[in-house]
Amino acid sequence: MVTNNTILVVDDEVGIRELLSEILSDEGYRVVLAENAGQARDWRCQVRPDLVLLDIWMPDTDGITLLKDWASGGFLTMPVVMMSGHGTIDTAVEATRIGAFGYLEKPIPLQKLLSTVGRALRGGKSKQASVLTFASLGKSDVIVKLKKRLEQVVNLNTPLLLTGEPGSGVTLCARFMHRTNTPWVEPETLALLADAPLTLLEQARNGLLFLKDVGALNKLGQKGLLLLLGKLGKYNVRLVCATSSPLAELTARGSYNPKLYEMLSSLSVSVPALRAHREDVPDLADQILSRFVESGEVPLLRFSTAALNCLRNYDWPGNLTQLTGVVRSLALTCTGDEISADSVQQVLAFPISTTTTLSAVSEIPLDIPLREARDLFEKVYFERLIEQEKGNMTRVAEHAGLERTHLYRKIKLLGIRLRGN
Repeated sequence: MVTNNTILVVDDEVGIRELLSEILSDEGYRVVLAENAGQARDWRCQVRPDLVLLDIWMPDTDGITLLKDWASGGFLTMPVVMMSGHGTIDTAVEATRIGAFGYLEKPIPLQKLLSTVGRALRGGKSKQASVLTFASLGKSDVIVKLKKRLEQVVNLNTPLLLTGEPGSGVTLCARFMHRTNTPWVEPETLALLADAPLTLLEQARNGLLFLKDVGALNKLGQKGLLLLLGKLGKYNVRLVCATSSPLAELTARGSYNPKLYEMLSSLSVSVPALRAHREDVPDLADQILSRFVESGEVPLLRFSTAALNCLRNYDWPGNLTQLTGVVRSLALTCTGDEISADSVQQVLAFPISTTTTLSAVSEIPLDIPLREARDLFEKVYFERLIEQEKGNMTRVAEHAGLERTHLYRKIKLLGIRLRGN
């Protein structure tokens, strides 16, 4: 018997709704029914279903449009399986690109229905939902152009290089390139590139391999990536790489393999920093807050208009990662039902003053390479930030706009000793 699994069935045909309800109820699922998009939206908010079976062709609002609305509004927190009696391959592909888990063609065989429902529910539980999705990145001209560029290359087999600042959303873009129900491989470290690059290809066979921080690869790692690039076709793997480092500059300095740079840069898309589309910040902040509320991590809250204006006017050096951390911090510390502009200003106040920052810059010698100068500045920056926050690494990560694992890696590379170490 299945427990605590609620399935929302959305279909304008009463016979289909009743049949699916009977089958799924007999299997122990709790089933709620909606005959149109309006009812589906209401049930989505009331019961927060674990799975939605969504008909594509409905008279008021079609299923694809409803799926897009949920994705762009940050409400695609559950797996959605599309259904259609006269769908096309293109429609199914579009649905999975938006975020649908899968597609069922009517009439739906019983075993296929049950196996798809089971897989979708297991996938929904095992996969930690991202706070943001590619579809919810924004509606500004900058993001619209980004989406168009990615749509142009989504069906190519050519390796794709995503360039952008840390936290700008390269992983969301890489996810957009991934075909649903195929392997997604995103290694925590790139050590296997030096030791056993073909292992990564075997793991990602017939799917997508996403490699972050390829600009930080050492010589052995670069050699392994070159080998991997030559074997993509054999394993039917789409390779997507990301870097925040200027590969052209690294290549000119002799620290990056010219052939590797040439192969990676043949198809490149730049992901804009958050400050380049700050008009999207209020909607993004609302979506992130809604996701935390949905998960039960924070109570029902909202931003004041003034608070959203403060968020929009900030530069966000840590991009989406920093925005997510700030929204979470604001939500967890809010004492009322509305987050105020004063609270936002307090959280966004950087502990390092302009004077101390300029002082740190002036102390850096000018007769050293840019990378060494940047390391010196970052060392001073993090040392003062850690001191200001009295060693609270969660607060340090939020202010710096970095994930905790990335922060600790950065601190280790810079040779900074933490208290107690």
